[in-house]
Amino acid sequence: MMARVFTQAAAVRLGLPGRTALEIVSANTGARSVTLRLAEIPPQDSGAAPRGPHHHRDCEECIFVLSGTARTYADSGEYTLNPGDTILIPPGENHVTRNTGTTPLLLLCFYPVADAVSGTVEPDVRNPRTTS
Repeated sequence: MMARVFTQAAAVRLGLPGRTALEIVSANTGARSVTLRLAEIPPQDSGAAPRGPHHHRDCEECIFVLSGTARTYADSGEYTLNPGDTILIPPGENHVTRNTGTTPLLLLCFYPVADAVSGTVEPDVRNPRTTS
């Protein structure tokens, strides 16, 4: 294997509720042990029902806040996040991150597995690699 460059334009858009999620690196791009996503969560619409939590059965999720403000609700508590903050979610812990600001929330999400999709349990999501 050799070094490779992945562009955001080539990322696969995942069909996940309440956010735009681009899968940049995963088994689908030849990775052996990492998935990298860019997620954008819009400001909360007062008329829309907030999305529910999800969890990853067999791996941690490491979320880095690029821009915006957020609150992560997890089994272990509630966490306020600002640009530059990172939160580590353990395997199996239900969690959801919501935008608490007025601008889009941009997150980099890292998983130490090549296929984060197969171990993710999220209500109402069957095949997130289907373009939405």
